Amino acid sequence: MKTAALAFGFLLLAAVPPGLTAQADQLVRFDSAVVKPSPFLARKIKDEGISLPQSQATHLQGYLSQPEGDGPFPAVVVMHGCGGIHPNTKTYWPQRLTSWGYAVLVVDSFTTRNIDNTCQRYLPDRVFDAYGALDYLATLPFVDAGHVALLGFSAGGIAALEATKAEGNEQLMDRKFKAAVGYYPVCAPHAGDATVPTLILNGDVDDWSPVERCRQRISHLSGKGPPIELDVYPGAYHSFDAPDVATPKMMLGHREEYDAAAAEQSFARVKDFLQQYLQN
Repeated sequence: MKTAALAFGFLLLAAVPPGLTAQADQLVRFDSAVVKPSPFLARKIKDEGISLPQSQATHLQGYLSQPEGDGPFPAVVVMHGCGGIHPNTKTYWPQRLTSWGYAVLVVDSFTTRNIDNTCQRYLPDRVFDAYGALDYLATLPFVDAGHVALLGFSAGGIAALEATKAEGNEQLMDRKFKAAVGYYPVCAPHAGDATVPTLILNGDVDDWSPVERCRQRISHLSGKGPPIELDVYPGAYHSFDAPDVATPKMMLGHREEYDAAAAEQSFARVKDFLQQYLQN
């Protein structure tokens, strides 16, 4: 047992950029975004005396990290998976992203809603959580609010794709993301174009988020929108970037397993992608 524990510890260390110590994450509070009626709908409401229910913001919390220096820094909003916040999203990815020069806000969509998980259902409100996080980052002097990406994992990856699909809720928001990254999301094959450059990363043996659905979405693109790129990692399962599943586990009948080689390849790919769209 001691040997296994030591091996797991080495795997965790290998997943974090050399020389980094744990970032001092700051617990912050903000609200989800509230959808405002379009100008056309606002006129219709006024002219016809229509009464609409008042949209309510949800109070949220998150974890904020920033690189050394004064900024302003480009930033990344991170959306956790259906099981909530784990070390991969709360610790390892913020460490990695701040080492690349990004401010990071990890959104906790569950605690203030008293939710344990959404692994058997999808929570559409998470799209509005993402835009609430973007609005919050825009208030911070060390953040370049015009250069913010949305990064999601599994169900958080679904939220990232939903938040940036053409003719989706993005058109109702004042602020926009600059790019989106989804790790092993369940793709909607007929979702159509995206509003921002998008990178999707899947393992080819992931039985929870089948890569074929993402291939189908890309095959249905119009060719007129921003690029959606799909990277597929042979032999990789769900959560292949997460060292906290270095020992494979089953979740609702689906296999989760860390793959060091695939993880490192994906980190380099995400780093290049973010640099291309947030720093150039």
